[in-house]
Amino acid sequence: MVMFLFLVVALAVVVGAVTLAVVGGGENGPLPEAAPERLRDPLPPDRPVDRADVEGLRFPLAARGYRMADVDDALGRLGAELAERDARIADLESALAGARSAAAHGPVPASGENHVSMDKRPEDRP
Repeated sequence: MVMFLFLVVALAVVVGAVTLAVVGGGENGPLPEAAPERLRDPLPPDRPVDRADVEGLRFPLAARGYRMADVDDALGRLGAELAERDARIADLESALAGARSAAAHGPVPASGENHVSMDKRPEDRP
């Protein structure tokens, strides 16, 4: 019984000390309000995002998981850059297909070779 009473008193002292520390007793006053945690390593604004940026991205925890605004911003930026890269890849593939098609039809004649001038009349042409 004495041991139980000792544990109850010790628990009350610990709870009282923690309460005073949190609520703020003495000269320092209450604890300052904690600043909300923000995204520590945002995506670089001055260059395209690369694989290392995505792998290093860490979202701060909020009361119910992650901050939706930070995640939405990051996903929006990644989506826009992926769409831009997809459009660029499509342009390059189209240009490559055009170059291959032109190469398949034979070389383009050099200037002056097999060239018929439209400035001369047909009877003046050789």
